[in-house]
Amino acid sequence: MDVSFIIPHKGREEMLLATLQSIFRLQRHEQQLEVVIVSQNSSTTDALEQLIAKHPIQLIRHQGNTISEMRNVGVTHATGDYLAFLDADVELSPNWLVVMLETMTQRPHTILVSAHQIEGPNAPPLEKIRTALSNAELDCSVTFLPGRNLFLKRETFARLGGFPEHLVTCEDYYFTERASRLGELFYTSAASYVHLGEDKVYKEMFYKEIWRGQSNLQSIKGRSIPMREWPSFVVPPALLALLICAIASLLLGLWPATVASLILFAIPVAAYSWRLKRLVGEAVSLSKVVQFYSMFFPARAIGTLSGALKEIKTTSHS
Repeated sequence: MDVSFIIPHKGREEMLLATLQSIFRLQRHEQQLEVVIVSQNSSTTDALEQLIAKHPIQLIRHQGNTISEMRNVGVTHATGDYLAFLDADVELSPNWLVVMLETMTQRPHTILVSAHQIEGPNAPPLEKIRTALSNAELDCSVTFLPGRNLFLKRETFARLGGFPEHLVTCEDYYFTERASRLGELFYTSAASYVHLGEDKVYKEMFYKEIWRGQSNLQSIKGRSIPMREWPSFVVPPALLALLICAIASLLLGLWPATVASLILFAIPVAAYSWRLKRLVGEAVSLSKVVQFYSMFFPARAIGTLSGALKEIKTTSHS
C-alpha cells in the first residue's frame, strides 16, 4: 500500500523543509511514500531542490484561490492508496505513519485519523493554550478534526468529493463533518505533531483570527451543526456588540450602561476561561487565559462580519 502526502504551500520554506524531513524520518514497513507539494511560490531554494532530488517529491506550481483547491489539485497528481493531508508547518513524530495505519486497521469503522498536537521547545503561553484546546478530546470518536494532519483512504476522499473549494477558511470543519457521516473520526494520542507555525504572539493571533473567521457562516451551508458548536457562532458577535456598547456608553458618559455592558462581556469570557484554565493547569497563568478569550472572541466576530459582508457583496454582483 502506497501513501501520498499532500502539502499546500505558500511562503515560509524553512517550515516546509522541517515538515518534509519529518516525513522521510517516519517509521514504516513496506509502504512506499510520495510527497506532492502544491506551492504558490514562484521560486525554490537550493535546500528544497536538494530534497526533491533525493526523495520522491513532486513540486506542483499552482496559484490556487483556496487551500482546498490546492489540496484537491494535489490529489490529482498523487498515486497512493492512502492520502495524508498536512499543513506545510508541522513536524510529525517518527511513529506517525505506523499509528495511522494501525488505527485504521484496528478500528474498522474509522475512516479519518489525526495525531494529537504537542508543544514545541520553549513554547510561550499562547502556544500552550492552542495546544491544550486542540487536545481537549483525545483517544475517542470526534465530530471534527483539524486539517493540519489528516489520514484517510483515497476511496474515502473520492466519496466525499474532495475539499470545499468555495471556502477560504473553515474548510476542515466542513470536510471532516461530512466525513463523520460516513464513519468514525479518531483523534489519537499514540502519535503526535508539533505545529511549527502555531500562534505565539497575541497581537498576531488577533489578526489571524479575523482572517480565520471570514468563512464561518459559509461553512454552515451544506452541513449539520451540532448543538455544542452553536456558541462559537453566537458568542463572538454578542461579545463584540457588548464591547462596542461599553465603549459608546463610556464616550457618552453613561456609566451604568458602561458597567452593565462590561459585566455582560465578562461573564462568558470568565466561563470559557475557567474551562480553559482547567485544561492548561499551572502551565499558563489565568491572566494569559483571560487575555486569550478577550481577544479571540472580538477577532472572530470581526472576521465573521467581514466574511458576511463579502458574501453579500459577491451575491449582489452575481
